[in-house]
Amino acid sequence: MFDTLKEMTGGRGPDACIDAVGMEAHSSGIQFGYDRVKQAVMAETDRPIVLREAMMACRNGGRLSVPGVYGGFIDKVPFGSVMNRSITIKTGQTHVHRYLQPLLERVQKGEIDPSFVITHQLPLEEAAEGYKMFRDKEDECIKIVLKPNGNGSV
Repeated sequence: MFDTLKEMTGGRGPDACIDAVGMEAHSSGIQFGYDRVKQAVMAETDRPIVLREAMMACRNGGRLSVPGVYGGFIDKVPFGSVMNRSITIKTGQTHVHRYLQPLLERVQKGEIDPSFVITHQLPLEEAAEGYKMFRDKEDECIKIVLKPNGNGSV
């Protein structure tokens, strides 16, 4: 991933990175295993996989936004790298109630089309299976729309 980002940005890295995942991040490899073990022994509450990656990917002097939810303690965060590379971090929960209605109105007017992220549509009864598909990165799943009418159609 880092090589692709560097290549796309002329070797600098992105001007801004966003960690919108937070404590529920999933991954594989040694860092994920490390975080899972730390959680099992109650020495860590969150999985900062995406946070670490965003910190390391961001260009020197770049910005990191963290609207993702972190509830407690995290470990092995490369904060020295953030300091040495002068990365600005902004955090806080997203103000969903403030933006939801204006965004929905723009979608209804056709000013914003979010459909490009929807890869699957399922009936509401299949929500658990859909979550598993998303979590396990199956079938190139990015976003699932759950339909209450029971057939998964739009």
